[in-house]
Parts: sequence; structure tokens; C-alpha cells
Amino acid sequence: MDARLNLFTNPTAGKFLKHIVAAGKVVEGSTLPSATAQLVALRASQINGCGFCTDMHTKDALTAGESTVRLNLVAAWREATVFTEAERAALELAEQGTRIADAAGGVTDEAWASAAKHYDEEQLGALVSLIALMNAFNRVNVLVQQPAGDYVPGQFA
Repeated sequence: MDARLNLFTNPTAGKFLKHIVAAGKVVEGSTLPSATAQLVALRASQINGCGFCTDMHTKDALTAGESTVRLNLVAAWREATVFTEAERAALELAEQGTRIADAAGGVTDEAWASAAKHYDEEQLGALVSLIALMNAFNRVNVLVQQPAGDYVPGQFA
């Protein structure tokens, strides 16, 4: 399977992606725990059906030391016992922030309050930014049908 558009050679898409990659570096430099960021990125990608990002974030998380059990249970995090309360709050925020069109009110006050119990202002800013960033990446990759499976950890570092 080939992508509909080569994002790496297209001048406009390439410039756009440079900017959103730079935005991702801001999130990486925040105090948001890396494990939380990987879980949030993976969950948003699963919801959006982005195979490329699901592949990438699963492999990057494994390389960073995340367990296969936790990664396998991200899609069923509500029933899983392997996530902290803080991670659960971040995953709920990620789900609601990704499924904005599915709920008339967007992100609930309860989801926000739960995240705010566990994360400070900088970390909340990083979470909001990461959720928005992942949705942007996911949409680009789904639009062009970017193939999944060949990602090598660190290939974009």
C-alpha cells in the first residue's frame, strides 16, 4: 500500500509537518511525564484509526521501557488495573478531546477537574497541546492513507 500523497517530498505538506513537529518538541520539553504522553498519543491515534501513529507510538513507548501489558490495554483503560489515577485522567481527557464532535458539550467539567487534580498548569497545557497535536498528525496520516508497520523507533529524531 502506498500513501495517496508523499508527505516527505510534497513542499507544502513538508513545511506544514515541520511546524507541527516543532510543536511536538515543545510538548516533549514540558514536565508532563513521558509515559503519560505516550499513552495519550497512542489512545488518540487508536480512536482516530491512524495506523501509522499507533505503530509509531507503540514502538517508541516499548523502546522507552513501557510494558506490553499497559500498551495492550490502552484501548480498554477503564477496565484495566495497570494505570494510575493520573494516567486515567489524562486518557479520559484525551478521549473527550479527540471525540469533540461526538459530544455536544465537548470536554466535560468533570474530565477537566480530574485532570487538574493530577497535573499542574504547565502539564495541563502540555496535555491540551499534545491532544490537539495528535489529532492533527492523525488526520494528516488518515487523509493520505499513510501505511503503518514499517516505523523504526527514533527514525524522526
